Amino acid sequence: MFLTGFDAPTLNTLFVDKNLRYHGLMQAYSRTNRIYDATKTFGNIVTFRNLEDATVEAITLFGDNNTKNVVLEKSYDEYMDGFTDPTSGEARRGYLEITKELEQKFPNPDEIEREKDKKEFAKLFGEYLRAESVLQNYDEFSALKALQDLDIDDNEAVEEFKSKHYLDDEKFENLKNEKIPSERLIQDYKSTYNDIREWIRTQKTSNEKESSNIDWNDIVFEVDLLKSQEINLDYILELIFEHNKKVKDKVALVEEVRRLIRASLGNRAKESLIVDFINQTNLDDIGDKASIIDGFYKFAQTEQKKEANELIVEENLNEEATKRYMMTSLKREYASENGTELNSILPKMSPLNSQYLTKKQSVFQKIALFVEKFKGVGGKL
Repeated sequence: MFLTGFDAPTLNTLFVDKNLRYHGLMQAYSRTNRIYDATKTFGNIVTFRNLEDATVEAITLFGDNNTKNVVLEKSYDEYMDGFTDPTSGEARRGYLEITKELEQKFPNPDEIEREKDKKEFAKLFGEYLRAESVLQNYDEFSALKALQDLDIDDNEAVEEFKSKHYLDDEKFENLKNEKIPSERLIQDYKSTYNDIREWIRTQKTSNEKESSNIDWNDIVFEVDLLKSQEINLDYILELIFEHNKKVKDKVALVEEVRRLIRASLGNRAKESLIVDFINQTNLDDIGDKASIIDGFYKFAQTEQKKEANELIVEENLNEEATKRYMMTSLKREYASENGTELNSILPKMSPLNSQYLTKKQSVFQKIALFVEKFKGVGGKL
């Protein structure tokens, strides 16, 4: 009775012990396909019957002969080592080959300066993100990623790891032989990838575009894949607490936090805010993770008020209208030029004045940056 006609986004796993066929099979499998924010990006089917042929038949019936090659994923080994697409005949590179090329060509992403290299890196790292997003569905890949943080010399930890991931000695040894980039390097790659995207979007001037012979039209930045791996602000704050407990070195802590933030799309604008919090706070006085989160939000709300007032004075804006416009923008998490809200905050000036549009655009850009920095911290102005 629960196989058709209901919508349950929180349903994660369906256990099947029945010989399903055709539309019944498709409807049953589809029960788990509702995405539930970041906590559920896919569902799971655990079947106690051999339904592979029935699944292929159902997919072919409701699609065509090639649909099964698109819908059904390959094995873990094929995605790691590469395979030939049966539909197009195209050779698909595996994760290991992609990461090997990344580390060989770009061992230090901070040194990528030429536009040609920026494009090559953006294309290659986009390929990496696509390969990784598929592999995240596999338990073997989760184990491989977790292995990077394991102390191999700690026998008790090793045995616990093997038990948790259902690995025998042979599988564990095979896993150890798989070489993948460190999480630290991947964070640096993400940071550079975000920097290049931002450079293309805002910083590359018209003169540079005209003089450049590099065509970027074939590069698609995998923003959605980056967002699916996004680290939220609370998690970053908890890492600050944990790091400070282990190493009492604010310089090293700031460096590590900067690396983490720059790899994040959603928190890049908060870099200076978080760094100021670290430098202006006695972290040793904070007793637990909840307290550091609470402390940061109080600090951020104070800075928010301070910077709002400074901006109003600096630009000679209408205080009441500006605060109203800022609060509206913070609530919707972006500043908008539409409507009359922006015009109402500007100092009295004729729209015919040659400086009017320049002033309006300058104020808008500053408020947009203000909103990016403080959205999500709460508080009032």
